[in-house]
Amino acid sequence: MTARVKIRRRRRTKIIATLGPASSSTEVLTRLFLGGADVFRLNFSHGTHDDHAARIAQIRELEQRYERPIGILADVQGPKLRVGRFQGGRVQLQTGQPFQLDLNATPGNVRRVNLPHPEIIQAASIGATLLLDDGKLRLRVLHKREDALETEVTVGGPLSDRKGVNVPDVVLPIPALTAKDREDLAFALAHGVDYIGLSFVQRPEDVAEAREIAAGRAWIMTKIEKPQALDNLDEIIALSDAVMVARGDLGVELPPEEVPLAQKRIVRAARQAGKPVVVATQMLESMITAPAPTRAEASDVATAVFDGADAVMLSAETAAGQYPYEAVNIMDRIVARVEQDPGWRAMIEASRPAPEPSVADAIAAAARQVAATVGAKAICAFTASGSTALRAARERPDAPVLSLTPSDATARRLAVVWGVHAIVSPDTHTMTETVARATKLAQQEGFAPSGSEVVVIAGIPLGQAGTTNALRVARVK
Repeated sequence: MTARVKIRRRRRTKIIATLGPASSSTEVLTRLFLGGADVFRLNFSHGTHDDHAARIAQIRELEQRYERPIGILADVQGPKLRVGRFQGGRVQLQTGQPFQLDLNATPGNVRRVNLPHPEIIQAASIGATLLLDDGKLRLRVLHKREDALETEVTVGGPLSDRKGVNVPDVVLPIPALTAKDREDLAFALAHGVDYIGLSFVQRPEDVAEAREIAAGRAWIMTKIEKPQALDNLDEIIALSDAVMVARGDLGVELPPEEVPLAQKRIVRAARQAGKPVVVATQMLESMITAPAPTRAEASDVATAVFDGADAVMLSAETAAGQYPYEAVNIMDRIVARVEQDPGWRAMIEASRPAPEPSVADAIAAAARQVAATVGAKAICAFTASGSTALRAARERPDAPVLSLTPSDATARRLAVVWGVHAIVSPDTHTMTETVARATKLAQQEGFAPSGSEVVVIAGIPLGQAGTTNALRVARVK
């Protein structure tokens, strides 16, 4: 019988790879996983339910083959705000000219176009800015009627059918979940995905609605992509299981100089709350068509690692690019190299949030300190819901976090969490049995050789969620 290949990452920061036409085959999927992908993202803006079902089945087969939990992120589209169509399919808007957006469905021209979103017309105020085609064109609202906005073009350019509209200055009375999203959400939950990527979040209520639908069947990963979400950041993070810095849409609605500051603020707030945080969009964008990244892109990935993000994400690079494996491989190498640098550890130590005033946080903080003092090879966290592993990871310990859980779902969800190596293991019933299981698995998984020590944290009574209150140091036999 052939011994199984042990998959153990030599880095703490995780990698999410988006699947698409360039990565739909089992062969490419396997290469991406072996090359470093910890979580696979399914983008529900593209593809059919049959496409996504096939990929979910492929991922679960891969998971079984290598006996490693793999996370699946189902990223729902959210509302897409777009202008209507033009008589010739395209117009050229000149800076300074008037241009009207209205509810008239007639194809537009150089003077006007349909805006099939009465909510925007109702919510926009005089002086508000409208961005068209990912911010390439800018309009300023001069006058407002019940059925139209009269604007001045402040930045002109070509505008064609169905281009997107962004309204950065206004909270729009539009729910984060459309009818399509609800269908996609029901499909994704029925197929056992691990995270729901929630788009177009403006208010805490948007997250609460998705949580109610998910009902604990998946973690909600809120995408921070609207400036309005930044105004409610702490409340939104509190309601989320994880957050994503979605820099693509955020970069359309915020001035470019504000995006790096927003990224750091979101990462810092998520780390403070002990919620996993992902940095996403355009990380290695040039690798869609090139076999190597630019130096600026390599630095961008490194910055996210220095900030202490739980994961970095590839989008079009692996979904539609010419070099999907190379993109994952170089991201893996950049992350691993940064984490070997003494300056990285110094920054992680300096940015560690103070423990919350709870027994569970005190135990997690003590586990990090004890592991550092005795030179423990791993912190073994027994967890049912994942909360013990999350608390241990929040401390950003030098020792890897070996998370032992009886739940397949919990192990898969922890695939996105910094420094966590999750193992599905049956419940234990005594602390003696817990310690024996921890030392045995730490040795079997290649973390702790015979004679080394591990730190074990768990909750007494065992198997009861939210009771982290015990710490032991154990020697591996």
